[in-house]
Amino acid sequence: MRAISFERQVLKHPAGSCLASFGDTRVLCTATISEGVPPFLTGKGRGWLTAEYAMLPASTHTRKRREIGKRDGRSIEIQRLIGRSLRAAVRLEDLGEVTVFVDCDVMQADGGTRTTAISGSYVALYDALGRLAAERGMDGPEPFLTGQMAAVSVGIVGGEVVCDLDYAHDSTADVDMNIVMCGDEFVEVQGTGEQGTFSRSQVDALLDSAHAGIKQIYQAQRSALGLG
Repeated sequence: MRAISFERQVLKHPAGSCLASFGDTRVLCTATISEGVPPFLTGKGRGWLTAEYAMLPASTHTRKRREIGKRDGRSIEIQRLIGRSLRAAVRLEDLGEVTVFVDCDVMQADGGTRTTAISGSYVALYDALGRLAAERGMDGPEPFLTGQMAAVSVGIVGGEVVCDLDYAHDSTADVDMNIVMCGDEFVEVQGTGEQGTFSRSQVDALLDSAHAGIKQIYQAQRSALGLG
């Protein structure tokens, strides 16, 4: 695992914000809560959560064109992953008719931006739901949450299992997987044989490595949130 840190409340205006760092990958995650829900949920008494993801122009070795108008297909796929993942961690039926907007902006990319975004967004989301809970006279955000959430990338590089891939690992990996967990349950498993096929035993080894890595991320999240 690379060095992990979560810096909370780095911005003044959002209900929750977090600068998540996994090695040299840094993602700014914010969570904003607004009254109202999309039309398909109006009148149903439940909330919604949606996410947006983008890479800033200077986040990569060569300048990345700013996404204006037509969105990058990769960004759309990643923001859908972030939204799906975080919705699994929230009891939307208990929020009432509010929408949580999660925004993830990659400030510096060195592999694992999507998993860093999910892990950092959980911290921002925890603080945002804590503010909502306080407004409703509740002690904390736990009643709104199904469990703690984090994500990590794992892969097979040079025949060895590596957890939390940086760009150098990711670009040469034989197998690459992104794992999202809520508590001890899997939310999403994305796996690709970049250079060929992989076996069931390799899948098991990758999942075990991801589970162990996510436990470390959980501890870093709890420490940042003051939860021990």
